Amino acid sequence: MSSAAGQVIRCKAAVAWEAAKPLVIEEVEVAPPQAMEVRLKILFTSLCHTDVYFWEAKGQTPLFPRIFGHEAGGIVESVGEGVTELKPGDHVLPVFTGECKECQHCKSEESNMCDLLRINTDRGVMLNDGKSRFSIRGQPIYHFVGTSTFSEYTVVHVGCVAKINPAAPLDKVCVLSCGISTGLGATLNVAKPKKGSSVAIFGLGAVGLAAAEGARIAGASRIIGVDLNSNRFDEAKKFGVTEFVNPKDYTKPVQEVIAEMTNGGVDRSVECTGSINAMISAFECVHDGWGVAVLVGVPNKDDSFKTHPMNFLNERTLKGTFFGNYKPRSDLPSVVEKYMNKELELEKFITHEVPFSEINKAFEYMLSGAGLRCIIRMDA
Repeated sequence: MSSAAGQVIRCKAAVAWEAAKPLVIEEVEVAPPQAMEVRLKILFTSLCHTDVYFWEAKGQTPLFPRIFGHEAGGIVESVGEGVTELKPGDHVLPVFTGECKECQHCKSEESNMCDLLRINTDRGVMLNDGKSRFSIRGQPIYHFVGTSTFSEYTVVHVGCVAKINPAAPLDKVCVLSCGISTGLGATLNVAKPKKGSSVAIFGLGAVGLAAAEGARIAGASRIIGVDLNSNRFDEAKKFGVTEFVNPKDYTKPVQEVIAEMTNGGVDRSVECTGSINAMISAFECVHDGWGVAVLVGVPNKDDSFKTHPMNFLNERTLKGTFFGNYKPRSDLPSVVEKYMNKELELEKFITHEVPFSEINKAFEYMLSGAGLRCIIRMDA
């Protein structure tokens, strides 16, 4: 254990006091971990669209003050009672969803949707006692999705911590804690394209490009990128995308365009936008008989998916996925090894880097659409 084990740690954290207002670097108190909790020293973190969405508080009940952040890499500082799989000094990735290893989902080979530790954006406190581990002069500061990595130290449930190869560079693999693994796994674990097959990727943001990276790794011969922003097409070539379609360039539905390009439809498609129209197009553009479409994007709560039942009867398959069907503790270490073995390329996802003191620049990059992932160095 560290010299601070069992004691409160004072450190810097970027606190969101109000919705859509710049984060403020504050000195916070981080309580020691309780039973089945781990206190981590965060070394690198990055900004994800999920952070921005809840920081803007669009369509939700605001929960402030709050410490955001959920893509990160760090080391274990101390562990609470009952934690046996981790020890101080271990290199880890905290994850917004967990794996208790005891519920029916965790015991199933087909699911990663843990009953105990499934993502909860509204909770803001720890499961153990319903309280926050962060405070400023006695005022509790809410957690975010159980990780809150925009702090030099954070407390996380042990089931939301993946122990990884200590040789892996945390400033690179930290991006695997959310979006990149989601897109990668959607292709490799759910769509499962065969070598030489054709794959359409709807949406060429970070998650969509990760899905394209998965298609490249799988050996797909044609990877068709679909996006309303043609400026994304050149960047997408780095991720294996071979052809591009902008639906705005056509008068007919994009699924018809893709069917004509591919003699009846692609073998697999992955939708990464959250647009209900893109979801329908992604399903209807796969080939009858064997085509599989995978939905990744999160739709609006009032959206309705409408397609003719014959599309299913003609043996097209529609699937959904959460976090790329990866179990955080069991599977993320192997994803890190794909990077270490040079099978998976992560550097091309990282387009910016800023010191912790300039964390608001990361929000500016994200909101302006500049780049994919911005690494935030906690020691600077």
